[in-house]
Amino acid sequence: MATEGDVRRIALALREVTEKPSYGTPGFRVKDRLFARVHEMPDVLLLRRPSVEDREALISSNPAAFFTTDHYEGHASVLVRLPEVDVDELRELIEEAWECRAPVTVRKLGPRPE
Repeated sequence: MATEGDVRRIALALREVTEKPSYGTPGFRVKDRLFARVHEMPDVLLLRRPSVEDREALISSNPAAFFTTDHYEGHASVLVRLPEVDVDELRELIEEAWECRAPVTVRKLGPRPE
């Protein structure tokens, strides 16, 4: 079971990431490009995905963990129920979101500073 604390720890360990509020909740940015934020719904995280099709495939693979709302119609983001994913899966999802938003020069260096 993942928590908001896990989100913060994983996201801030990635290259060029800062935490800055987004819509009144903690948001995580790579070079000021938002890739993840804690949602207003309890225990829910909003993450960027490569495409809407990718988001839909993720939701289909595990609807207990992944979902969307009408608000995100047509947007390449997915909502994640944190209690439904483990920390390793959360790490993978956050790194994928980081990769979607990181500028090419940063992405080439990889997600984790050595």
